[in-house]
Amino acid sequence: MIPYSRQSINEDDISAVTAVLRSDWLTQGPNVAAFEKALAECCGAKFAVAVPNGTAALYIAYKAAGLKEGDEIITSPNTFVATSNMALVCGAKPVFCDIRSDTRNIDETKIESLITKKTKAIVPVHFAGHPCEMNAIEKVAKKHGLLVIDDACHAIGAEYHGKKIGGQSDLSVFSFHPVKPITTGEGGAILTNNEKYYKRMIVLRTHGITKDPKKTETIGKWFYEMVELGFNNRITDIQCALGSSQLKRLQQFQAKREAVANYYFKALKHESRIILPVCLPAIKHSWHLFAIEVRDTAKRRAVFDHLQKNGIGAQVHYIPAHYQPYYKKLGYGRKRYPNAEHYYTGAISLPIYPDLSQADQDFVIEKLREALKM
Repeated sequence: MIPYSRQSINEDDISAVTAVLRSDWLTQGPNVAAFEKALAECCGAKFAVAVPNGTAALYIAYKAAGLKEGDEIITSPNTFVATSNMALVCGAKPVFCDIRSDTRNIDETKIESLITKKTKAIVPVHFAGHPCEMNAIEKVAKKHGLLVIDDACHAIGAEYHGKKIGGQSDLSVFSFHPVKPITTGEGGAILTNNEKYYKRMIVLRTHGITKDPKKTETIGKWFYEMVELGFNNRITDIQCALGSSQLKRLQQFQAKREAVANYYFKALKHESRIILPVCLPAIKHSWHLFAIEVRDTAKRRAVFDHLQKNGIGAQVHYIPAHYQPYYKKLGYGRKRYPNAEHYYTGAISLPIYPDLSQADQDFVIEKLREALKM
């Protein structure tokens, strides 16, 4: 099976993990801080907080931002459900905004009309690794006094007008699942330039517990206080050692993903039965996904099945969040976001990852063409 994406692990990665296994620290040790420092520097942010997965990162980002019952966020329906789910967990309401038909990102021109007195934050999702139109989004946010919390789970290494994703918004969330541009096995992180948010996220990561140096000096080193309700959202040194090793190869991974994308573009540019993804000017794409659209949406299932039957792990990203039964119970209905809903009917993600061979890519292209002719 040729998967739609997969991790790339080398001997340096294995050695980094092995070294931790032979050390005294498997968790809450020096590798966590080292990974956070390297991650913040890579993305041009002051602070980074590493956590077990991207979902935990979203939750902690929302909590640090003060998201609470009665608040609203504006986000894209073209995303994995975690983006909106974690707002619900905080008691807030996700308000979906339709997407652009080119990048499949949130349509920045439609955000302002959705703002109410309850709106707390705009949560753009950098779909597939293509940055959203952040200048326009930040302008709207500033005008209305809103936070920008970008779901950058697809977009580590991506750039918008020369600015790294992760270093500009109030809070930025990353995922390091094995299909993402770099991996820690499972893992995630939140980046920010705001020290107040950073300090609160450190507390939220560990059961809402803090240690006041003055009190530990007076009472004893064992002393701690739980100041708010939190979970165990710590990441291990094992994961962070892998993350630090992977981060050293981020540019190499990006170059290989871009080469795969360019090969698809060259081979499929005259294939009129599909719509290819785009990369707008002044954008550096991370190419987490290579998502096409089948123009004749009635044939999408047949194309998908033909690829799967031939050992190609094509995928669909995403079923719109508001289509899910849970969201239907909350009153979210269909026929509200025409671009997102239309995109879903034709969407197929083709394999793209650093170690995808040209022979395998040629096979994917061959079987795609076969399916489109059926």
